[in-house]
Amino acid sequence: MAKLLAIDGLNIVRRVYEASPEPDSDLKASIALRHAFSSFRNLLEAHAPTHVLAAFDYGGPTWRHALYPRYREGRAPMPGVLREALPEFHERLTKAGLHVLMLPEVEADDVIGTGVLRWLAEGRGDAIVATTDKDLHALIAHGALVWDHFKGEWHDDAWVRNKFGVAPERLHDLLALMGDPTDGVPGVSKVGMKTAARLLNAYGDLDAVMAGAGILKTPLGERLRAEREILDVSRKLVQLKTDVRLGVTWNMLTYEAH
Repeated sequence: MAKLLAIDGLNIVRRVYEASPEPDSDLKASIALRHAFSSFRNLLEAHAPTHVLAAFDYGGPTWRHALYPRYREGRAPMPGVLREALPEFHERLTKAGLHVLMLPEVEADDVIGTGVLRWLAEGRGDAIVATTDKDLHALIAHGALVWDHFKGEWHDDAWVRNKFGVAPERLHDLLALMGDPTDGVPGVSKVGMKTAARLLNAYGDLDAVMAGAGILKTPLGERLRAEREILDVSRKLVQLKTDVRLGVTWNMLTYEAH
């Protein structure tokens, strides 16, 4: 049976880089990328995939910035020394037998979401996503599993319910309601994870929340009504774009251990 391993490349690279308290430098970038490369090798050895989708952010504005110019406004930019060292890192991955995918105007999340859903829809086999990114956990609803490389643990339906209080298929509704300060997704003011989960478990999905809780004569109902437009924007921002033209065939993503 075939097995797809989708790797959220920058998720690994930046986590490794930021784990070091040293100031930014060429040496820090070099050491971090050496460790990141080892992480990739460990993933390949541990999961023995037949196909690998190694996705990285292309950089620059995306369709989310076009929708909401303040998207990721508060996020610190990637250190220049790390950005300059990435092309060589991508070359190393290519030499190791991986096909690196970076597409303009979309994020790595969208590339992974498109690839994984296509793979599962075609019934090709298991799909594993190596990431710590919240958004990508929504793919569990479609049959994927998430692997947290840093904690060495599987994330499945039960893990999502325990962590977020909702089923994986409601995760994007939850993130739209509560917002995501890391990405600059506004959400509804004064709605945190617990309130968002309570609303979704009581009413169903986001549309039902707006139809039900959104008519209540309470401060929460008033905020839902007053912030309906920004909630709609938040909902679009947290959704994965799953119709990306990847420009690759499964054959091109075939992996043979070196």
